[in-house]
Amino acid sequence: MFKRQKSLASERKRGLLSQRATRFILKDDMRNFHFLSKLVLSAGPLKPTPAVKHSKTTHFEIEILDAQTRKQICILDKVTQSSTIHDVKQKFHKACPKWYPSRVGLQLECGGPFLKDYITIQSIASSSIVTLYATDLGQQVSWTTVFVADYTGPLLIYLLFYLRIPCIYDGKESARRLRHPVVHLACFCHCIHYIRYLLETLFVHKVSAGHTPLKNLIMSCAFYWGFTSWIAYYINHPLYTPPSFGNRQITVSAINFLICEAGNHVINVMLSHPNHTGSNACFPSPNYNPFTWMFFLVSCPNYTYEIGSWISFTVMTQTLPVGIFTLLMSIQMSLWAQKKHKIYLRKFSSYIHRKSAMIPFIL
Repeated sequence: MFKRQKSLASERKRGLLSQRATRFILKDDMRNFHFLSKLVLSAGPLKPTPAVKHSKTTHFEIEILDAQTRKQICILDKVTQSSTIHDVKQKFHKACPKWYPSRVGLQLECGGPFLKDYITIQSIASSSIVTLYATDLGQQVSWTTVFVADYTGPLLIYLLFYLRIPCIYDGKESARRLRHPVVHLACFCHCIHYIRYLLETLFVHKVSAGHTPLKNLIMSCAFYWGFTSWIAYYINHPLYTPPSFGNRQITVSAINFLICEAGNHVINVMLSHPNHTGSNACFPSPNYNPFTWMFFLVSCPNYTYEIGSWISFTVMTQTLPVGIFTLLMSIQMSLWAQKKHKIYLRKFSSYIHRKSAMIPFIL
């Protein structure tokens, strides 16, 4: 009995010692935790480790071959994916100074279309090595030069025929026959047309900064200057006969001509400032100006007004050369209008899905 009491007393002592030990351990843990928390707070907020940025820029090697001989000219390395054909031409010129950027044309394959300057390398690359074929396009001229030459020539040529220079017409016949008022009116309308062209080229149109071969300038000038000479020769000839229906035909045609000229100018100004309405859409919409209401019917009203001007000039003068020129211009502008109409359908289908290209309800 006495032994049992001793064992119980010893167990109680062990229990008390273990409880005291655990209390000391907890107190030490609390002190350590309190010290650790103070240390963390004094250190301030934790800063994340900066992430290592890996460059994702892809570089290409551009192999340039001669389009005629298919021999390698040079290799351009470290060309970024955002580089354009214009940038490649500049690098090509630095590597080979005899190849000027304005004269060189680059193709993906021989006989294929020339790549536009704004096309990126990424859009045409199928691997890290891109092969391009270079062609010397010959002497180049700017588009502004082409348009100014196209429109200045007809303006001056028509005035030479209007003055009835003796080397063109018989002096005696010119002095004997008086000019019909429609001859003076035709000269006025013709000059208004090409003066408007010149002013819009210089101050309204956003002419491309690119270049075109010199032969295109020669062909364009030959077309405009040649037809102007033919037209002016007939209208200003001493034996010219006025329109069949007299002053009524002349007056109505002249008024319609001036309306179409004004409408063409308004449309060209709108097309040069596509965001004038404050919207993000690049396709202009009709406004309070009656000339812009043509946008309700066609997607290229500038061509509509242009053809209307030449049809009015044809009826006003009643000459065959003007009619042939009007027919050829109508065919060419209809092709341009259909091409632009397809582009507008892809970009702005909600705007023009019910419109015609140039002639309302027909074309």
